[in-house]
Amino acid sequence: MKRISRFILVPFLATAAACTPGLWANPPSGVDMPPLGIPGLLIPTDELARLYTSRDSNVSVIDARNDYTLYLAGHIPRAVYLNVEELRAADLGVPNKVLGLPSYTALFSRLGITADRPVVIYSAGETRDNDATYLAWILEGLGHPSVALLDGGFGKWTLENRPVTRRYPAIVPTAFAPPSFTPARATLEDVKAALGARDVVVVDARNTDQYAGRAGAQLRRGHIPGAINHFWQDDLTKVDFATVWKPRDELRTSYAARGITPDKTVIAYCNGGLESSHVYFALHTLLGFPRVRVYDGSFTEWSEKVELPVTTGDQP
Repeated sequence: MKRISRFILVPFLATAAACTPGLWANPPSGVDMPPLGIPGLLIPTDELARLYTSRDSNVSVIDARNDYTLYLAGHIPRAVYLNVEELRAADLGVPNKVLGLPSYTALFSRLGITADRPVVIYSAGETRDNDATYLAWILEGLGHPSVALLDGGFGKWTLENRPVTRRYPAIVPTAFAPPSFTPARATLEDVKAALGARDVVVVDARNTDQYAGRAGAQLRRGHIPGAINHFWQDDLTKVDFATVWKPRDELRTSYAARGITPDKTVIAYCNGGLESSHVYFALHTLLGFPRVRVYDGSFTEWSEKVELPVTTGDQP
């Protein structure tokens, strides 16, 4: 429960409530919003739009789409751009590991992020929603208290003909100085120790072809033995042509059907931490699972260790 408390959006809610009467009170059809005080909100497009029209709104918005030319073509007003690949780099040869505290301190200071200003993150929406969840996972690890994802992302925003600009925001660099970086992260040794443990479930967030070994760019194809496949895009659905998150009850049922329940420790992996951060957001942030971690080395690291076992086929 300690990690859940670090992601509670009370400052965001307090600011938003002061700016906009009834904020979060009437979520749109198909979006099951958590009650006040529950960690990890999805902010609907109409509520972000209301924040923008308030004189007192004070929110940082980050465009996390995977191509900066998309940002140049048009982005939500005030949004600053951040490519998710700026958040990870090679470590002992493994190409997709998290960075250290000094790197994140410098990066987010440059973006004008502060601990006392809420952050809203968006990605494309219809694709690569995991860019936004990975950034949220990093910010949580840095102890930022107020982070929300724009439900439906840029895709839903534009489908609703909301304001878009090509002008860059006037960002003033800050001194963002979190005391530590402690993400909910699993290491290679943690995963090795989890194999065969009854109270731990390892979740593979990749698509079924990669899980089964029919596709993949890694040294070996397949999955970690015993891992349960839950494709990250299964957490999303279409509502009025926009790709949004499924209601929490549907998410809970979907995961439970695969034996992924809150009484277990969950270690999520994929190819490099992005897709598994989506599973983390679903389980920990939306559903409140108390023990969820992301194996950021993921199958890119595991498959290269030829001494480690790999399973192929559609079964764990």
